[in-house]
Amino acid sequence: MTTAGPARKRSARIWLELGRVSNLPTVWSNVLAGGVLAGAGGAALWHTPALWTSLLALTLFYLGGMYLNDACDAEIDARERADRPIPRGDVDRLTVTLLGTAMLASGSGLLFLSHPPAGITGLALVVAILGYDWWHKRIGWSPLLMGACRLLTYLTAALMVADTLDAAVVWGAVGLACHVIGLTYAARQEAYDRLGAAWPLAVLAVPVALMLAAMLTGPEPSLLALILWLGYLVWGARCLLWLSRRAAGDVPRAVVGLIAAISLYDATLMAAMGASGMALLGALSFAATLALQRVTSGT
Repeated sequence: MTTAGPARKRSARIWLELGRVSNLPTVWSNVLAGGVLAGAGGAALWHTPALWTSLLALTLFYLGGMYLNDACDAEIDARERADRPIPRGDVDRLTVTLLGTAMLASGSGLLFLSHPPAGITGLALVVAILGYDWWHKRIGWSPLLMGACRLLTYLTAALMVADTLDAAVVWGAVGLACHVIGLTYAARQEAYDRLGAAWPLAVLAVPVALMLAAMLTGPEPSLLALILWLGYLVWGARCLLWLSRRAAGDVPRAVVGLIAAISLYDATLMAAMGASGMALLGALSFAATLALQRVTSGT
């Protein structure tokens, strides 16, 4: 009886670790930003059933993708990251594979039943997720696949509340993809706690420029958008400093910091569109991600 409580806590922690749930707030801010960029007002968006379907479906996609990532990497992790749940023997590979597959299938079903066009982009997202999980340790251009995953997250969320994808959504998705491509390149070096060539990180300049363009072309000047944009710049510079120092622990610290910055990007775009309340939720998602990363690993 005395060991039941700790055992349950350990079991729960294993599943949270497998799903890298500390980064889930960045997915939720992606969904909000996709909806706002598609033209759904902040207050109106909360009353749109499609928003809640999007949040659930894309949460399932994220968790399913993370589970399958560990299942695909089990042999490599046994050599390079023996502290992951499968190499530790906390859970078997088949169970993780079945659960991850079930979550991707459930998310796809929700989208197709709710809005078929979003179901199609959701299916493309599943393909990108599976491609990344299977190939990311085998090909050099795998960061492009991860960038495609977040780009399709924006497009799927936008299609759930609108029937077309306008320029704001597409350019916002491109900027997000570039941010994720840069951080994923850095993450590829995490197992070695070092960074190779730094030039691929130049892609991180694209979201900076696109956020600035969004502020200049938005419905009205936004002080909040400017503050969030500056916050993104400062935080990004801090993460790049960690990468440039290349001291022990700097690369993992930079990677999780850049993951959290996804929500700052979302928040800036939402503020530029005049959705201040949603932008504040995006900023809260940034803070929540950083806080949760202290509880369970974000990578």
